[in-house]
Amino acid sequence: MTVVGPFGLSVRDQALEADVQAGLAAVEEGLLEATKSEVPFITEAAQHLVRAGGKRFRPLLVMLAAQFGDPHAPGVVPSAVVVELTHLATLYHDDVMDEADVRRGVPSANTRWGNSVAVLTGDFLFARASHILADLGPEAVRIQAEAFERLVTGQILETAGPRDGRDPVDHYLDVIAGKTGSLIAVSGRFGAMMSGADETVVDVLTQYGERLGVAFQLADDVLDIASDSHESGKTPGTDLREGIPTLPVLHLRAQAAQYGRPDDLALCELLDGDLTDDARHAEALARLRVHPALEQARRDTVRYAEDARAALAPLPECDAKAALVELCDAVVHRAG
Repeated sequence: MTVVGPFGLSVRDQALEADVQAGLAAVEEGLLEATKSEVPFITEAAQHLVRAGGKRFRPLLVMLAAQFGDPHAPGVVPSAVVVELTHLATLYHDDVMDEADVRRGVPSANTRWGNSVAVLTGDFLFARASHILADLGPEAVRIQAEAFERLVTGQILETAGPRDGRDPVDHYLDVIAGKTGSLIAVSGRFGAMMSGADETVVDVLTQYGERLGVAFQLADDVLDIASDSHESGKTPGTDLREGIPTLPVLHLRAQAAQYGRPDDLALCELLDGDLTDDARHAEALARLRVHPALEQARRDTVRYAEDARAALAPLPECDAKAALVELCDAVVHRAG
């Protein structure tokens, strides 16, 4: 048994392992090439997060999806570079919006160079992704444009908040389907499509990616509260400190509104206060870690991961399918 990609995903077939490892290595080279500029400072800023590492979850999904066609087809690696560049670009922008100090264990670009440079660097990465995408054909351009529209719409919906009368949890699930699920769905779609897989397979892997993407984000929500060492390189409780609503907090607020339990109301009041204070932040984290809302968020994560697994049913049994199933298990494992 060998290990590749994020979460220590195990791949038992040597040929599959070789394809995936070679593909991910080519993606890494492609990322470094795509982030080069004639201006050294732009290269430094654009490669800041590339060199910081990361799970490369989206390129891994592209490589596994490509196994259902020709994994060595010329569009496979470039499409993986496109989705990862797009993801990286959104991180630069997210860190500005969230005023984040750390990303992937290193100082965020906005902390190091300021908000203007971080935003413009994200724009530079979008431009480079578009340049690569243009060579993949008009259908790929359309797919990426639609996904990017969904991604931005999700971000806007998050900023605007739920409209009057809308369930905040339902609103939040729509937000992350756009912000996270859309690009992971494209990863599965591009991998299958660029490899020449059957259209039915392309549809299956698109649905799988969408559902897995939501599970992936929900696992991050749980980790933000439950973990001592956040896999993304962020400090535990970062979203909590910054007042970003995540699923465990939304479940807590729903329970407080429905049942009116004094402890729940007091915890909501604590969360509404100044969590930049270390003592208050630590107390909020400790209380959330033992609250039923956290377990409820874990169950939601498992449900979406199981939906992703179920989407794979029409695919033929093979090592690539087994690896995709294991990705579902790995996402659930991250959430505890």
